[in-house]
Amino acid sequence: MAVEHAMRHVGAPAGRSPYAEAIEATRSVEAARRACAGLLGVVDPARLIFTTSGTHALNLAIHGLLQPGDHVVTSVVEHNSVLRPLAAWRDRGAISLTYLSCDGMGRIDPDDVRDAIEPNTRLVVLTHASNVTGAIQPVAEVAAIARERGVRMLVDAAQTAGHLPIDVETLGVDLLATSGHKGLLGPLGTGLLYLGAEMGGALLPLEQGGTGTHSEEDQQPTTLPDRFESGNLNVPAIVGLGAGTDFLVARGVVARHAESQALVERLRGGLAEVPGVRLFGPPAADSVALVSVTIEGYDPQEAAAVLDASFRIQVRPGLHCAPLMHRALGTIAQGGTVRLSLGAFTTAEEIDAVLTAIRQMTAH
Repeated sequence: MAVEHAMRHVGAPAGRSPYAEAIEATRSVEAARRACAGLLGVVDPARLIFTTSGTHALNLAIHGLLQPGDHVVTSVVEHNSVLRPLAAWRDRGAISLTYLSCDGMGRIDPDDVRDAIEPNTRLVVLTHASNVTGAIQPVAEVAAIARERGVRMLVDAAQTAGHLPIDVETLGVDLLATSGHKGLLGPLGTGLLYLGAEMGGALLPLEQGGTGTHSEEDQQPTTLPDRFESGNLNVPAIVGLGAGTDFLVARGVVARHAESQALVERLRGGLAEVPGVRLFGPPAADSVALVSVTIEGYDPQEAAAVLDASFRIQVRPGLHCAPLMHRALGTIAQGGTVRLSLGAFTTAEEIDAVLTAIRQMTAH
């Protein structure tokens, strides 16, 4: 309804004009910014930048911060939205990279971060939770190590924002990126980048252009969020993201996480009893709301097709844009895993329907 209203009855750009619809668009965008900032513990909403996706947010952080000669610490757990921008810098000889290994659950050891930091390390990049195993990473511990050594910390929170309580001040991170269409319940094509107190000037914008402010100057504004929001914002999508965030605040992220943990435990417990099913990742208490499996006798793509065609159950098969994680798990040769993701409205009855379907698939 929020998106429809913005498209049907507003239809104006934000921050550009003084007529009524434009003022409404501006106020709606800033209300969404405040809502998202509140959810993530961002004290100054201007430090929350709207992007077109989590990938866009991560690219803005990585390309905007790195300089030739830098060293970066990351992990095998990361999504290609981290791996590929870093590889682009590495492949042209501009930076050096260290990839941290993980345990069988997909968790890294903070001590490995401490050992990997070098004199020229500028950035540590770490996902908050694996999008393959669901394992929650020790982000606060890693951020403390990075701070001690004068290194910036970027967190990919695409799997945790809206699913786990997040307070960027408590975590102590410099940068946090997330998509808007996953746990935050926004439309596709939305994302966020949080900039720590010292990052506004340290980060170079990837784009320059019209911001509706300081228009008499030919240089990009230094004020936030304008410095990183050139061009017209996608007002309907941002309004939808704000509405999704308002829903989460009203429901309570802590309550939602507790509900999802119970459902994940129900799902993992049921799958553990199905012959031929192999489970990956940690127990529900240490995981976000997803479960990865392989099903004996089925290629992951085939299993997903059967679940959809025969049971109308939608899953994500394959490598999940995280090839190093699948290499670490030993699942890359078989085409990855089948990932079962739980949403804000998943019910116990739906979990039981999944278990019934997989039992039928393996009963041969």
